[in-house]
Amino acid sequence: MLLTTTPLVAAAWLASSMVQPAQAVTAGSIVNAGNTTVSAMMMFVGNSQKVYILDKAEGNAAQINGHPAWGAVWDFNSHTSFAMDVKTNVFCASGMHLPNGSYATFGGNGAVTVGGNIGSVTTDGGSAASFDATYQDYDGRKSIRILNPCTDDDDFTSENCQWFDNPDVLSMQKERWYSAAEPLGDGTIVLIGGFVNGGYINRNYPNTDPTYEGGAAEPTYEFYPANGRTAEIMQFMVKTSGLNSYAHTYLMPSGKMLVQANYSTMLWDPSTNTETDLPDMPGQVVRVYPASGAVAMLPLTPANNYTPTVIFCGGTNMTDDQWGNYSWPVIDTFYYPASADCQRLTPEPLDGSTPAYEQDDDMLESRTMGQFIILPNGKLLVVNGGENGTAGYSENTDTTTQYSQMPYGMSLAAAPVGKPALYDPNAPKGSRWSNDGFSTSNIPRLYHSSAILLPDASVLIAGSNPNVDVNLTTVFPTTYEAEIFYPPYFSASTRPVPSGIPNKLTYGGSYFDITLPSSSYSGNANDAADNTTVVVIRPGWTTHGMNMGQRYLQLNTSYTVNDNGTIAIHTSQMPPNPNIFQPGPAMVFVVVNGIPSNGTFVIVGSGNVETQSTSAAATLPTNQRASTDTSGTGSGSSSSSSDNGASSSHTGAIVGGVVGGLVALGILGALIGICLSRRRRAANRAPNATAAYAMGDRKNPISAPSPYSAGAVGAGFGAAAGGGVGSKELPADPYYRQDYNASSDWNTSNVALTAAPPMSPYHDVPRRENGMSFDVDPYSADSQMRTGTPDGGRRYR
Repeated sequence: MLLTTTPLVAAAWLASSMVQPAQAVTAGSIVNAGNTTVSAMMMFVGNSQKVYILDKAEGNAAQINGHPAWGAVWDFNSHTSFAMDVKTNVFCASGMHLPNGSYATFGGNGAVTVGGNIGSVTTDGGSAASFDATYQDYDGRKSIRILNPCTDDDDFTSENCQWFDNPDVLSMQKERWYSAAEPLGDGTIVLIGGFVNGGYINRNYPNTDPTYEGGAAEPTYEFYPANGRTAEIMQFMVKTSGLNSYAHTYLMPSGKMLVQANYSTMLWDPSTNTETDLPDMPGQVVRVYPASGAVAMLPLTPANNYTPTVIFCGGTNMTDDQWGNYSWPVIDTFYYPASADCQRLTPEPLDGSTPAYEQDDDMLESRTMGQFIILPNGKLLVVNGGENGTAGYSENTDTTTQYSQMPYGMSLAAAPVGKPALYDPNAPKGSRWSNDGFSTSNIPRLYHSSAILLPDASVLIAGSNPNVDVNLTTVFPTTYEAEIFYPPYFSASTRPVPSGIPNKLTYGGSYFDITLPSSSYSGNANDAADNTTVVVIRPGWTTHGMNMGQRYLQLNTSYTVNDNGTIAIHTSQMPPNPNIFQPGPAMVFVVVNGIPSNGTFVIVGSGNVETQSTSAAATLPTNQRASTDTSGTGSGSSSSSSDNGASSSHTGAIVGGVVGGLVALGILGALIGICLSRRRRAANRAPNATAAYAMGDRKNPISAPSPYSAGAVGAGFGAAAGGGVGSKELPADPYYRQDYNASSDWNTSNVALTAAPPMSPYHDVPRRENGMSFDVDPYSADSQMRTGTPDGGRRYR
């Protein structure tokens, strides 16, 4: 039965930039947040109203277009959800924001059927499948899926609000499962490593082919958009063979990238593919999947000169001979304690010293699959996970050889940790962790759990499914119930209500003023101004205990306190270095005495994949305090039981910035409605007769003669766009019917997107070496939309 709310209508990331004030809740509590329709393996916050959810292709009860759903959207206000159609198998994909506020997911698994078995239409000599007739999922290993977030101001049944998921039009060069994703300073996304086929860890044993593992490993990196760049081997993926899935990646101010996998660490230059070794992880504790430690970049602030430091906590110190291979582990991992160890690393110290790991406080308990969520007050919350074992699932280990003897079903972890913990990076060593007053959830959140910061500064927790397919009766079942954790600052009865936050931030340039009315705080006005920070948070794209792209940056500020209690916060733009905080969507919070406002949605940078413009930061006015004893008029407490973890900065000097116009990406509707009103959206739904190039539309659809062709991308809420399988039509570009496609500088060709004769949009066809069939890489600088494809006879792989 499809779980739905009443049909909703959509808008984009910025259409509703401020969330409604939060209702009274209990600080430290964990409350039910409704049903997610599909198990929340992956999530991202689309805008002020919607959280998007992805699951692997499996037998969820919710149906859409005649098959089980593995996509959904959850509503922030009603705590209800409904299914969305996704064509390919998203199992263990990576994901990232795009510069304009759209989101993309990369890769996944081949088509599967009931029980996680290989789908009905096999490929690769029977080791994978391109399609399954029962679940109706397609091979997702090369897929690039794009979604433009929508809100209640638009029609969710419109194709504008649906996933674009067609790997014959948009795909990677290589098949990637468990790949890493990290944006560069121009918005380009680097995709690193992954499995091609496999299972538990990314190696055979003994490991005689660490580069390719007999064709099961993918040791290369590639760019999206590729713009003519082909995939190349990353030697670090060979060095870390076996334990390099979902490598931890963080762009540094220099443009180099911290990459951590197995127990190795390096700085990598993506422009030259050169590697600089950094020290190994102390104790050889593994943090990547399936050890799955909690990892995050600490807040970037004026006090630390926006110098990145990354914290690594938990995971496991299992030894090489205990891990096993693609099939399963050697030991009974569910009896093996996870690590509580935490280490910090500053990869590019400002003083030029040699980078070195620094021992930090141990967590309060050992955790595998713990997850860091950066809060607006600069502290980090860790949720989810177990005290024993690793991520992943299996029917057996080399020690327990029969499934009937497995004590926790297929789960390779045990002892769920239901109580969150809070980490204060600025507290003295020995006192950085606490969980006093926090509730404990009775829902196990193990493999395939997720968590993310919401616009009201609470934390959504969902998912858990350490099972090959839906299983509601095992020890750790497939979980659809979501929860919300309310951090300690929800004890305050008064929260800031700022105004004047722009909908875009530039890299440097003129400062702007944020106004705080006296009702936004209680107590002395000058004290409140002294303890106010403005922070930019990107919640990231969450899966497998990671929040890919998550960052926190405190803007430089000064203030003027008026005698009526109103405070003007003079706020610098972003630091003038896009590598510090890459272009794309984010939320701005104003934090007073440790209490955050609701988030305001912004776009950082130009909105395009391009070299971002930078300019010098304007000098801020000096602080002006009120001449009288002025106080705020907020009722009750306006301070948290815990102090603001961010450092106040009112110095007028800043390290950063760029002019950030909000413009279109110009592909597949990736720029849908970023700053368009509902009225303009409605006007754009009509076909544009003056488009500079012809593409498939409702008048001239691309036919789909394949018996495995899918329903139209635009179909939503379980409503099929046409007849049964094989009779549906898929427009080559479901976002064609918008006037801004005509003005996009994509291509001036009038050649149709596909070559004659027309074919199924999911047909396994020859492709270019860069992964794009028909030369339609939407961001390619060369040879788009030609009538011929110089594929050289290459097949799907």
